[in-house]
Amino acid sequence: MQKRRLGRTDLSIAPLVLGGNVFGWTADEKTSFDLLDRFVGAGLNAIDTADSYSRWVSGNKGGESETIIGNWMRSRGNRDKVVIITKVGSDMGQGKRDLSAGYIEKAVDASLKRLQVDVIDLYLSHWPDPATPYEETLGAYQRLLEKGKIRYPGCSNLDAGQLRAALDVASLRSLPRYEVLQPEYNLYDRSSLDGPLLDLCKAEDIGVITYSSLAKGFLSGKYRSKADLGQSARGEGVAGYLNERGMRILSALDAVAERHSAKQAEVALAWIIARPGVTAPIASATTPAQMDSLIRATSLKLSADDIGALDRASA
Repeated sequence: MQKRRLGRTDLSIAPLVLGGNVFGWTADEKTSFDLLDRFVGAGLNAIDTADSYSRWVSGNKGGESETIIGNWMRSRGNRDKVVIITKVGSDMGQGKRDLSAGYIEKAVDASLKRLQVDVIDLYLSHWPDPATPYEETLGAYQRLLEKGKIRYPGCSNLDAGQLRAALDVASLRSLPRYEVLQPEYNLYDRSSLDGPLLDLCKAEDIGVITYSSLAKGFLSGKYRSKADLGQSARGEGVAGYLNERGMRILSALDAVAERHSAKQAEVALAWIIARPGVTAPIASATTPAQMDSLIRATSLKLSADDIGALDRASA
């Protein structure tokens, strides 16, 4: 599997990152272990999670995904074979998003314990926290770097202005900068990354790993009407895509998928993989068949005509 360097870091990852948001939600521990085995067995190596996954499930408190991943790495003895990405700052019961130094320094220890590792490869600020100055947050990451608890800091959900401000503070105060950005991005949801934010990431050599890469499953093609929304736990979140533009994108995906004898989701992921400036999309699976489809996406090569058709449909 051809690896890609993640921005300026020394982390090299396969062109698709496995999303761990389903672990402890729609995939129990046994299923999660099977999926993880299949993923690394195919030569892929980067796994994304967060301390808050999957706190939204009744009975969960957060940390379930990290715990499952930690148990899997311990049972397989393969920590050195995978790149672990996790996030901090979501509401874990404190009632707010929090990137204060004190909170980060406690939260990282909890994540390290759940993951059963000594160091987190990539530690991301999950959401902007307007109440905490960038200098304080980046200063906390500097201390974590010095203590060997993380290898690189990154961020998620920042816009171009926020990322530029964070980079400027890092430069001015000689603090570690955000080396990776995790934005929402897919064939339908393009506006938050395309343009100034992606231009900034290219100019600053910041790695980009996209989440919601299949638009909550809409780009799999299985949701075509409101009657289809009950097919999965994520169905409710797909309703907003059922419009003229969404149907136009699905039609283009159908055509390209047919030409390549591929699935629509594989085409949607291959489109992101081919985007200049994007290191890799994040996608999750809950069945072996879905995992095999994700793996196939990494070797699907779209033509210029394919990409042009998809770009026009999603404009």
